[in-house]
Amino acid sequence: MQIPDYPAMRPLEMADRELLQEIFRQLQPQISELTFANLYLFRKAHAYAVSLVEGSLVIFARGYGGEAYFLPPISGERWEAARMLLALGHSLYGVDEAFLGEQVLPAGLRVMEDRDNWDYLYLREELATLPGRRFHKKKNRISYFASRHEFRVEPFSAAHIPGSLELLRKWRETRGGAASPPLSLEIEANAEGVQLAEELGLCGVVVLIKGRVAAFALGERLNRESAVCHFEKADPFVEGAPQLVNREFSRLLFNDCTFVNREQDLGEPGLRSAKLSYQPVRMVKKYRASGS
Repeated sequence: MQIPDYPAMRPLEMADRELLQEIFRQLQPQISELTFANLYLFRKAHAYAVSLVEGSLVIFARGYGGEAYFLPPISGERWEAARMLLALGHSLYGVDEAFLGEQVLPAGLRVMEDRDNWDYLYLREELATLPGRRFHKKKNRISYFASRHEFRVEPFSAAHIPGSLELLRKWRETRGGAASPPLSLEIEANAEGVQLAEELGLCGVVVLIKGRVAAFALGERLNRESAVCHFEKADPFVEGAPQLVNREFSRLLFNDCTFVNREQDLGEPGLRSAKLSYQPVRMVKKYRASGS
């Protein structure tokens, strides 16, 4: 594959889409960060920038606290680029076990588990059917919703953009205007994802109550075996809507995928409890690495 010459680091932009999507098709990433849509939608939150290092394309970023890092190089001799940057004092985020296993690790490399950013991986069929006693509470909440509302479930389309943005506005208000920077930036990325879904290749479902968007979910294919759900929002005052949209995303979309990656919990206790309650089949572990 011909990689364009990047004479200097520059911000990620929409013009990078075709190249990065092709790279990711070949790379078959496991971590949820490595899709073009995810990188583009969070480009403001993390100041994503691209550059060539030792012939490898590298994505540089900043955390919510301003700390600088780079993601695992995505082309060429990936570990050669990583070694060079680590030797220069850069920190590496998003290392998965596959990348760790590619090479003998450099001497003095410090590798730390990053539990707050592990991705939750589920069997798609289980999320779609909620079988057995393990999912009894989820099914009860869906039944409660269905018994009280006239609703439809539809594939996400441009017609649902205004209603989805209104739901996001309402959802934000219930969280005090999303005063925390991470939450505010996440909502901004979600809103842009709703508006650019077709352009970015995102698929989704919406739950409508008498024509009003009560919940929506958007995602895309991550690799041959997995889809990733980037955004899921539901009316906080409609019980059962979150469980229904979660099920319908897995039931209606990506039926040739074995798994659904539902991203990380960022260490938020309520979110961690909710993600664990859906019985992940495994965690996609991520690590941070820095040189000696």
